[in-house]
Amino acid sequence: MAAIRRLCVLKVVVPGLVAANASRTALCGAFVYQAGWVRNMNSSRLQSVGILETPKQQGKYETGQLFLHKVFGYRGIVLFPWVARLYDRDVASKTEERNLEEGLYTTAGKEVKGKTHTYYQVLIDSRDCPYIRAQTEGVTFLGNTENSRSLYAIPGLDYVSHEDVLPYTSSDKQPIQHELFDRFLTAQPGRIPPFTARETLRAWQEKNHPWLELSDVHRETTENIRVTVIPFYMGCREAHNANVYWWRYCIRLENLGEETVQLRERHWRIFSLSGTLETVRGRGVIGREPVLSKEQPAFQYSSHVSLQAPSGHMWGTFRMERSDGHMFDCRIPPFSLESKSDDNSSPHGGPKRK
Repeated sequence: MAAIRRLCVLKVVVPGLVAANASRTALCGAFVYQAGWVRNMNSSRLQSVGILETPKQQGKYETGQLFLHKVFGYRGIVLFPWVARLYDRDVASKTEERNLEEGLYTTAGKEVKGKTHTYYQVLIDSRDCPYIRAQTEGVTFLGNTENSRSLYAIPGLDYVSHEDVLPYTSSDKQPIQHELFDRFLTAQPGRIPPFTARETLRAWQEKNHPWLELSDVHRETTENIRVTVIPFYMGCREAHNANVYWWRYCIRLENLGEETVQLRERHWRIFSLSGTLETVRGRGVIGREPVLSKEQPAFQYSSHVSLQAPSGHMWGTFRMERSDGHMFDCRIPPFSLESKSDDNSSPHGGPKRK
């Protein structure tokens, strides 16, 4: 399928502006919100995109719901929800002893009580990809041959937290441009939302559930810098007569304060069930040293890790620098790497190299 492309290098981009209250004029990525209207700013003049709706405080958004991403500003449409367990260390006991260097991997967040939280699998409007400040090829999977270690990506697929959804309505017959839109969704005039899932979407979700599924989310804040980690099991492959287990993980950093900071270094600890403990240090993340400011407070990227054991744990720190030169370590919440039964499945019956 044309929507699947070979992933050689994961792209890194700087996230965009935080969307403000729709009751006043405000900027968010490539859009302006004014008196409840959403207008596109990519052209030389404003174009109406749709009308904002009141975000849901209770319940879930349905398949076919149009939305704007509250942080990254892109137009999207909901495919289906995932129910995850959110382990938020910010709500844990403030008296709990923390030790970043040892011991945390033994529980990897399980000492923090998880709560149910809704995320959504969504399509990103391809017209917005050049303008948004978030990675648009972060959803990856392994090739379907047992010895394949090639990574592939489905462009324009994302996971969005419930609170990041700004719902809107549009009179356009095809308000979202994406190669998979017509394959996955069909119009239902008079219905709210006016799009429903095709059988191809249901079949695709069922077939690729093992590597698509979002189950655990980990979050922690240090000096107003919030780090959110979402791990995904990708599968097991054989290499040099040994099993190698693969995971991808998505990391989002958000500056919740007023002072500008820049990510300078990363420090990872990776513990494998086989008994090994690896330390990884380096400048920035995937070739970047992102700045988190009041105007551009967020940054999101995806990466991968492999172990020669079916489970493990990761934790670490980001070294951050303020504009006055002050350095501090921002904690990365510990998280588990858990494997699942592996059927070597891949999207649409097998990846196609592009």
